[in-house]
Amino acid sequence: MLSIVVGLVLLMALAYLGWSIIWVAPIAAGVVALMSGLNVYDTYTGTYMSGLVGFVKSWFPIFLLGAIFGKLMEETGAAKAVAKKVTQLIGKKRAILGVLIASALLTYGGVSLFVVVFAVYPIALELFREANVTRKLLVPTFALGAFTFTMTSIPGTPQIQNLIPMEYYHTTPTAAPVIGIVTTLIMAVGGYCWLAYREKRFSAKGDRFTEPDKVLTTEQKVEEKVPNWILSLVPLLVVVVLLNIVKLEPIYALILGVVSIMLINIKDYKKFVFSVNDGAKGSVLAILNTSAAVGFGAVIAVVPAFESITAWLLNVSDNPLVAQSLAIQIMAIITGSASGGMGIALGTLGETFYSLSQSTGISPEVFHRMASVASGASIFPNNGALLTLIAVTGLSHRETYKDVFVVAVLVPTIAVIVGIILGGMGLV
Repeated sequence: MLSIVVGLVLLMALAYLGWSIIWVAPIAAGVVALMSGLNVYDTYTGTYMSGLVGFVKSWFPIFLLGAIFGKLMEETGAAKAVAKKVTQLIGKKRAILGVLIASALLTYGGVSLFVVVFAVYPIALELFREANVTRKLLVPTFALGAFTFTMTSIPGTPQIQNLIPMEYYHTTPTAAPVIGIVTTLIMAVGGYCWLAYREKRFSAKGDRFTEPDKVLTTEQKVEEKVPNWILSLVPLLVVVVLLNIVKLEPIYALILGVVSIMLINIKDYKKFVFSVNDGAKGSVLAILNTSAAVGFGAVIAVVPAFESITAWLLNVSDNPLVAQSLAIQIMAIITGSASGGMGIALGTLGETFYSLSQSTGISPEVFHRMASVASGASIFPNNGALLTLIAVTGLSHRETYKDVFVVAVLVPTIAVIVGIILGGMGLV
């Protein structure tokens, strides 16, 4: 048990310090193996690598196509066109709401979280400047719009956090729509009300917009020409419709989404090679980060003490949804990755939870939805997406994390609790 605790603390501490989980995870796994009396070399080459490779084998096509889709949306200006139109419709005085909706729309359309940040940030900066809103609220606004409900709870979202549970529970992206909609409303409305309240508090104290230290490059300026927003919206609709209405496999939906971007922006064909290459490179790093965490989880799973942890989780409540949600949320917090934490928890306990869904009468769809929602209630300071967001905005944890914690941990945790209650009542 001590080996698991030490390994987890080491992994989280080094990740918090900014060290790459790609090499931190095997080191932490080696510490766990050594302290548990396992053969370190055999554990690394066997157990760890099997967990890592297994995740890559299952999910690399989704990561690859999702990254390429997002990069094409970014390079053609389509993502920025959609974001700009949304903010125009909302109005410059509602800066927080405009950035929130733009981020949410792009995320639900299949654009990766990282691309959303880069695409919307220049527009968000201009809106916050116009409305004289403190930049300290930029990070929590992005976190709410891209890292919470559109990533995990809205039925049909093509984000990886909503697709991973399908393999374990034999479900679809629209699993448990009622619970999905309720948890979405809790996160979206609750998070926005908090940000609106904080905006008033900051304004009352005289804390207004200040210019960032970093100057935007010419490529990032809001004034640059963007394509027609209606045409730019088509690829997002293609992915969502094909995935949820036509019921195509995610791979086919993303392929056709990529093709639609290329056809609509055929005049920019010279950008295609760069976008595809760059997206492919980015997907490798993204999946290695996640699969490294999954490999670490595979090592933990073979430590004898893990059986005690499993037994505790399974007996922490009569409701197995509590055990699943708790396991996923804890692992996601520790690894700094929603998909990584979910991969660890479901990779080791997924079959058990699926069996419990059969024996308890709770629909596998409910397990799917609660797995997704719980994975997102995990944006702690070591979260990879949050670290990227802070770097892009030039802000710090000290300036922003209090509000990030409320909208991306506290409110989503409330949504998890409500979802569990609804699932226990038999709602789907």
